[in-house]
Amino acid sequence: MLNFSQPALDDATIAAMADTMRTGWIASGPRVLEFERALSATFGGRPTRTLTSATGAMELALLACGIGPGDEVITSTQSFFSTMNMIVKVGARPVFVDCDLVTRAIDLDQAAAAITPRTKAIVPTHFPGALGDMDALYALARQHGLRVIEDAALVQGSTWNGQPVGSFGDIATFSFHPNKNMTTIEGGAIVVPDEAMARRIEVLRFHGIERQPDDTRDVAVASGKYNMSDVSAAIGLAQLAQLPGFLAQRQRLADRYFEAFPAIDGAVLPPRGVPGQSWNMFCVLLPYEALGTTRQSFRAALRERGIATGLSYEPSHLTTLGRSLGWRDGQFPNAERIGRETVTIPLHCGMDEADVDHVCEAIASVFR
Repeated sequence: MLNFSQPALDDATIAAMADTMRTGWIASGPRVLEFERALSATFGGRPTRTLTSATGAMELALLACGIGPGDEVITSTQSFFSTMNMIVKVGARPVFVDCDLVTRAIDLDQAAAAITPRTKAIVPTHFPGALGDMDALYALARQHGLRVIEDAALVQGSTWNGQPVGSFGDIATFSFHPNKNMTTIEGGAIVVPDEAMARRIEVLRFHGIERQPDDTRDVAVASGKYNMSDVSAAIGLAQLAQLPGFLAQRQRLADRYFEAFPAIDGAVLPPRGVPGQSWNMFCVLLPYEALGTTRQSFRAALRERGIATGLSYEPSHLTTLGRSLGWRDGQFPNAERIGRETVTIPLHCGMDEADVDHVCEAIASVFR
């Protein structure tokens, strides 16, 4: 079976993990500090802290910005569910807007129209292939005094005007899940604008504990436990060193998809040829009904040919939770079409161009 995603774990990565385990220091320690310094260097030296997941990073970002009950956070409904979940978890209300059909970037016109006196932040989700207009996003935020928390889980290594995502702006969160551009098995990171917020994240990621001058501990705010282990950090250090190669291979595979993907009327492919973009996944929209099939049947046919696929993503506003907050069908047509038609086809560093050709040939054969 050709997986639609899988991590690239070589002998060097496995050896780094084993070496760390032999030291006996496997919880947060020197490897975490080393990994944070290495990550920070890729973000222009901005303060960077690691966590157990990008979901935890999103939650702590909201808390560090003082967002809670009575506040509103504008976000695209086209995102993984963690963004909505964390906004609700801190007590705020997610205010959904639509996205561009091709880039899936947040619709800034709708975001501007959704701003109220209760709005505290905008949370855009970046998708592989192209970012939204970052200059316009931050101009809108500055105009209204809003925080920006970039959900950059899918785009580590992407750039905007030559600057790496995370090296500019306000706050950015990243994921190191096994299906991302690099992995720590599970894990995430948050990049913040100053050391004061970084210290706040350090407190929030470990029970809200603050050390006192006499080395005793105090807790002023209830929090959870989100600290990364040294074992995960050792994997991350090995993966980070290989990230340029990972990104280059993903770019080659994406380029091949654009060359080999069968001509299908009504198909919507990701944006092509945008400078500085990374390729974490390759999602296409297909008009199944017009092609005489269903998405379920199409995916089953590919499975029979040894090809796994995914769905990225169902719109958050149409989940049971989203509907319970008052959202309904028909409000965000682009995201809803993506939710109906999207399929994520295989793209990972364990593939070569022959695998891409196999996927494209299988798609063509299904529709023949």
